[in-house]
Amino acid sequence: MTKRYIKKRFPAFTLIELMVVIVILGILAVIVVPRITKRPEEAKVTKAKVEIANLEQALELYYLDNGMYPSTEQGLEALVKKPEVGNIPKNWREGGYLSKKKVPLDPWGRPYVYISPGVHNKDYDLYSLGRDGKEGGEGFDADITNWE
Repeated sequence: MTKRYIKKRFPAFTLIELMVVIVILGILAVIVVPRITKRPEEAKVTKAKVEIANLEQALELYYLDNGMYPSTEQGLEALVKKPEVGNIPKNWREGGYLSKKKVPLDPWGRPYVYISPGVHNKDYDLYSLGRDGKEGGEGFDADITNWE
């Protein structure tokens, strides 16, 4: 008796099928990756806007209690620690005006700029210098302000 070897066939992809899949994945990567990479910067801009709004609310509470805003010299630190220079507030709220007991840095790790009295607003200007850390700029490098 002779043994016949039966060749078992395994299902496999042809080279053309693999090339089609690779091309499709490449096209998807070209479309999706740019959208994903922009999201973190958009999120940072949104975070800066929200933090500026929160700081504005804290400054308004400070004003209601003390009849004045902190000076530029006192800065935003006046929202978490009673100022010891300049016009010392008489009705400063024990515990401060920010729930986390510290002044946040902007999303790029730099302090927010606070000027009182303001150049653009009568009472104060509050802003982040954006991604590049420089005045002005466009896109994600633009300043995020409380006057625009």
